Amino acid sequence: MQKKREELPRRMERQKLRRKFDRTHADGNGNGTADAREGKDLAHKKALDKGGSNKNGYSVQSPSKNRSFKRDGKSNLISETSKRERKRK
Repeated sequence: MQKKREELPRRMERQKLRRKFDRTHADGNGNGTADAREGKDLAHKKALDKGGSNKNGYSVQSPSKNRSFKRDGKSNLISETSKRERKRK
């Protein structure tokens, strides 16, 4: 599936952040991924689609915390109700 044209720069920002993080943090097992990032996501403080960039900062989060909707073990969408909406009920 071909992505929209505006998605390319955001994907490049995400990749730049991952590469920078891997260069600046320890890699004890030598697999090319920083130990602090293994099994985790790098979440931008201000979302890229809301005008954020790598300069706005980032945090290391679990994948389930960084995803928009609840998913099963195979990453298939389970519910289109966000965590914030579920808490309101």
